[in-house]
Amino acid sequence: MAAELTAHQLIAAHRPTLDQALEAIRTRAYWSPHPEHPKAYGQDGSLDMAAGKAAFDALLGTRLDLGQPGTDGFVGGEVSPYGIELGVEYPHADLDVLLPAMKAGQKAWRDAGAEIRAVVCLEILKRISDRTHEFAHAVMHTSGQAFMMAFQAGGPHAQDRGLEAVAYAYVEQVRTPDTAEWTKPQGKRDPLALTKQFTPVPRGIGLVIGCNTFPTWNGYPGLFASLATGNAVLVKPHPRAVLPLALTVQVARDVLGEAGFDPNLVALAAERPGEGIAKTLATRPEIRIIDYTGSTEFGDWLEANARQAQVYTEKAGVNTVLVESAGDYKGMLSNLAFSLSLYSGQMCTTPQNLLIPRDGIRTDEGPKTFDEVVSDLARSVDGLLGDDARANALLGAIVNPDVKARLEAAAGLGEVALASREIANAEFPGAVVRTPVVVKLDGAKPDAEAAYMSECFGPVSFAVAVDSAADAVELLRRTIREKGAMTVGAYTTDEEVEQAVQEVCLEEAAQLSLNLVGGVYVNQTAAFSDFHGSGGNPAANSALCDGAFVANRFRVVEVRREA
Repeated sequence: MAAELTAHQLIAAHRPTLDQALEAIRTRAYWSPHPEHPKAYGQDGSLDMAAGKAAFDALLGTRLDLGQPGTDGFVGGEVSPYGIELGVEYPHADLDVLLPAMKAGQKAWRDAGAEIRAVVCLEILKRISDRTHEFAHAVMHTSGQAFMMAFQAGGPHAQDRGLEAVAYAYVEQVRTPDTAEWTKPQGKRDPLALTKQFTPVPRGIGLVIGCNTFPTWNGYPGLFASLATGNAVLVKPHPRAVLPLALTVQVARDVLGEAGFDPNLVALAAERPGEGIAKTLATRPEIRIIDYTGSTEFGDWLEANARQAQVYTEKAGVNTVLVESAGDYKGMLSNLAFSLSLYSGQMCTTPQNLLIPRDGIRTDEGPKTFDEVVSDLARSVDGLLGDDARANALLGAIVNPDVKARLEAAAGLGEVALASREIANAEFPGAVVRTPVVVKLDGAKPDAEAAYMSECFGPVSFAVAVDSAADAVELLRRTIREKGAMTVGAYTTDEEVEQAVQEVCLEEAAQLSLNLVGGVYVNQTAAFSDFHGSGGNPAANSALCDGAFVANRFRVVEVRREA
């Protein structure tokens, strides 16, 4: 295929952005090239709000034929958590045909070098960014996120994470020079002289196993880390959230072809109902890298059984907030209420356990008993979600029946401090929308421990009464060590308690947020600055993003010649 995008054009267009990303991951300062505000789109060829909605509507009931080799039929069946059938069909692949076709393009992609791979990836991200409004509706109607969250998390924030992965991949690949002249003195004899050539080479085909709740945000880091390091990438979406990743694959294939590379370097593996191809794919010898976000059970299975591949998992944990004292009591309650409510708690970073001394806490408003803290938090959540329109905009929709069942069962686990209620969605009457439930538990009782030491994914939180701050710190340690945590929060005005919590998080490798009372929440992380997960506790074996996330996706092969 003749290249429509030359190397010179791609470098001129995207090298400045790559350099800014490299600087951002070095300084950890705030930076993003992707606008967060919907009204920022509509110029320079991007789709504005109306055009993006129209583009999404035009997809409904259509067949998305990607032109992949080995297509043996088409599959579909996605139903939006908001109650509408998408009706989009996707290619189903004969893996024995598709996988060899994917490998065929790797040589030219490898030989292109780290810079060209990076700027091709940035062109893919730029085209996705131009269609952010269209992608936002695709994310909304597969994940159940409310529109603004789908727009931001599924759009610019996901694109930031993809770009961040490209930047880390580039850094690790250029750490070793392309060539070196090696001379070793031999005394009176002529020196030994070699010319050495170093080439980053891909491991093979990367497999991205997508998740239902954040298909782009969780999918882009692995996809772009593998692609930027020279690997072909097969994307296996969650059956309920195919569309956002199918559109991503479509864009990637278009850009690769226009840049003179084999479009089959990126392909989609959609599955028939009940087919369950993830295990089959994960153990195929062609698959050498796996990125997975989802349940602990399947993540553990991948780590144990996909022995031929480098496996990067983000699984589940029991996220904990320790509340010992508060310098801004109202700010704490407001921050926690938002954190518990956002996207109906369907985030791997949402707090589940709130550890509060049973004798109460010190605050800037005077002492507060355990019961007062919990009831004040319940009132804060009620106040936040009292207006149905605002509640819908924060909560989104329940993504699947399992979440609804856990929410309903939680009320039987202890004393309900905040009951969940149903909220009607005027625009989408078929949406299942529920407010969070908060249940009080006694941390000293074994039956309570069975509840708070298990992940209860969804809008469920436990206010756990503990004997003291010291007991809370030790329970925090045990929770992270045994169950893992993607996030930890703490509220304290006591320097010793703060140091104790920090030491636990350093020793158990958990990301900590202290005394958040403003517009930053424990369940949000910013690309280029925050690490999502640590890779050091059972919740995940990798972090998004760091050098370790990309460096083992390629190896450096050396060729030596006599000088």
